[in-house]
Amino acid sequence: MPFMLLIVEPRGQRAATPSDEAHRRYDAMMAFGAGLAERGVLIRAESLRPDDHAVRIRRSAPAAAPALVDGPFAEAKEMVGGFYLLDVATRDEAVAIARQCPAVDFATVEVRECAPCHVL
Repeated sequence: MPFMLLIVEPRGQRAATPSDEAHRRYDAMMAFGAGLAERGVLIRAESLRPDDHAVRIRRSAPAAAPALVDGPFAEAKEMVGGFYLLDVATRDEAVAIARQCPAVDFATVEVRECAPCHVL
């Protein structure tokens, strides 16, 4: 079943991280992803640009036109910096993989099962 590991990092952390450390972290994350691919559990992984490159589309009322809000988003203290999409048998397996993710050293790794939005 599919699980997503969301890498949730503090906004501004990337800009404050020295370049050599940022490259070291990225290389560790790429190696982690390669290991997941070798095990046959990785569906997809991506790093995302910071949220100052993002846009949110929101409708204020059902009949209103969707409004666009450019990032960065002042109300957000964290941003999703990337993800790993896994195909594993259980939540416990996804959690065990998340515990090994190098991002736990500098961010939060959130484990979410993929399911239709009507499933609670």
